[in-house]
Amino acid sequence: MESVLFDNPSKIKKEKNHLEGVLNVVIKIRGKKISFEGTPLAEYETSMVLDAINFGFPVDTALMLKDEDFIFHKIGLKDFTRRKNRKVVRGRIIRTKGRTRQTIENLSNCKMFIKENEVGIICNADEIEYVLTGIKNLIRGSKQANVYKFLERINAQKRKR
Repeated sequence: MESVLFDNPSKIKKEKNHLEGVLNVVIKIRGKKISFEGTPLAEYETSMVLDAINFGFPVDTALMLKDEDFIFHKIGLKDFTRRKNRKVVRGRIIRTKGRTRQTIENLSNCKMFIKENEVGIICNADEIEYVLTGIKNLIRGSKQANVYKFLERINAQKRKR
């Protein structure tokens, strides 16, 4: 039996029956502590899904992690910039009305969530390195257009294969 501490367990309470059915585990909620029990593989998948939900992803998006081809990765903004004003860095990733975030998601077939000083990514394991490179470059100060061109070039190379 494993357990995870949640900031806001209300999402899990609402979706408990759905999660138990899809993940093949038994979930017990005690305050902010969520315990789950099942086969070792089911517990591993559940811990990844719950980690993504705790980060802020919707339940349906987090359940993509049940597929073995998808992984969840976090990037800390502090690790790639020395700027004191993290709001500007977050703004570079999100842009007006979420255009940059949406464009990156569309070009790389991933899902992103920006939370305070971290960026969470759920993406296909084969493409995660390219997405990470693009986001790290944005954080460091590259132009959005350069990141788009990089991701488009990667997509073109994949189509040729």
